[in-house]
Amino acid sequence: MKKIGLTGLLAMLFATPAFSSETYTFDPEYTIPAFEVGHLGFTTQRGRFDKTEGKVTLDFAAKKGNVEFTVFTKSLDMGSKAWTVHVSSEGLFNVEKFPTMGYKSDRLIFEGNKVVAAEGQFTLLGVTKPLKVTVNHFACGPNPINRKFMCTGDITATIKRSEFGMTKYIPTVSDDITINVPVESYRD
Repeated sequence: MKKIGLTGLLAMLFATPAFSSETYTFDPEYTIPAFEVGHLGFTTQRGRFDKTEGKVTLDFAAKKGNVEFTVFTKSLDMGSKAWTVHVSSEGLFNVEKFPTMGYKSDRLIFEGNKVVAAEGQFTLLGVTKPLKVTVNHFACGPNPINRKFMCTGDITATIKRSEFGMTKYIPTVSDDITINVPVESYRD
């Protein structure tokens, strides 16, 4: 019988999760969606949403899972109060009428034991459209600080806001919006 050092044992334990299907809850302190949009043909403006909730179920043995993610649009922050009020208004995010937007997926795409993408439905301004997102830096293991088991990844996608009815200021403000969401989720 071969002897395996501690490093080898840890690598085997955390390279492939030993469970078949488990649910993880997004940590809202570290799952903060941000977006980028071209402004006036000169700059890229960025905003973020500070309140979210979500869950992901992962079945590594079957290479499948699902995600449900909600963003509370009233938590929008553009970096200045006046700019936040403007982007929150009717014709843009319209946060009074549409207090949430979200993503649901029943199709996670795996390469080996890593989730690399998801295909699902994105809802913005009450309009739901298919959206494929890319997952980068997917990893699972114990958080080095609190030792709780977690799965993480950086989610990216690009949408055309006009497809969801957000047409105000196009083309002065770009139709394309890039979305970036760092996700940290803990096993339930």
